[in-house]
Amino acid sequence: MSVVKSCPGLYCGRTDLGNGVWSECGACPRGFRTNDTSYCTPCTEEPYLYDWQYLGFMVLLPLVLHWFFIDMVAIGKSKSGVIAQHICAFTEIVTGTLAALLILPPTGSIALFVCTPKALSDWYTLLHNPQPDYKETLHCTQEAVYPLYTVVLLIYAFSLLMTILLRPWILTWYTLNPGKKAIYCALYFYPILVLIHTVAAGLIYCSFPYIVIIISMMTSASHFSIKLDQSAPALLKSSISNTRNLVILIGHWLVHAYGILSLTGFKELWYLSLVPAPALFYILTAQFTDPMKLHND
Repeated sequence: MSVVKSCPGLYCGRTDLGNGVWSECGACPRGFRTNDTSYCTPCTEEPYLYDWQYLGFMVLLPLVLHWFFIDMVAIGKSKSGVIAQHICAFTEIVTGTLAALLILPPTGSIALFVCTPKALSDWYTLLHNPQPDYKETLHCTQEAVYPLYTVVLLIYAFSLLMTILLRPWILTWYTLNPGKKAIYCALYFYPILVLIHTVAAGLIYCSFPYIVIIISMMTSASHFSIKLDQSAPALLKSSISNTRNLVILIGHWLVHAYGILSLTGFKELWYLSLVPAPALFYILTAQFTDPMKLHND
């Protein structure tokens, strides 16, 4: 193989045209990424655990939103109808995720061939198009983190399609349940998630464990804050005796544990003992922050 001149910029590369001939510097084809010598090489690496955890977080977002809106619009309605919608939402997300994984290389397998991100700039190649000699800009925009960027968009597209196809059938069995409002909510939050991912995918990839931990603590506190009786015994009793509250509390703990595992990479598992800490801290200190007990001097 003949030696060719390296390309300018971080992501411009040359494609092998065969017979030892290489293309001019430009964007690598989809599924390829430039290496240190400016050759476009195929993405054949296996995802790291962190990569799978990132995808898990992006899948968890629409699932939690589905469950939240289903629960919010169905307060006081048939429990069986609500449970059926929760199961349907889970099925939609799982089916959409599997469909996206199956169509990506290696096709027919849930495994992935990736180009592992090496820097935050890998997610934003559009911002790193070089301008040799300050003349014409050389456009080398590409998916340097293939397919971690597009797979999320595929998952959301397939999941939304499954929501439109499956959820109405569930609602036909529970006509008194206003579940159609939850479908309308999905038609709003999916585009919002796509927009957020399009703009902030790299930032989310680098910080999602912290996002999970912070959000789980905030939502846990907001769950307890809506209770009328803020005394520690009342909060503890309602969390254990009420099935709905117990399920929500366990859900918060599972999400918090996911954030800790993503942050530590299954190392130092003793950190999992801190999972109940935010809930216990709120229960034990809520009585000291009750506005009704504050008096002006």
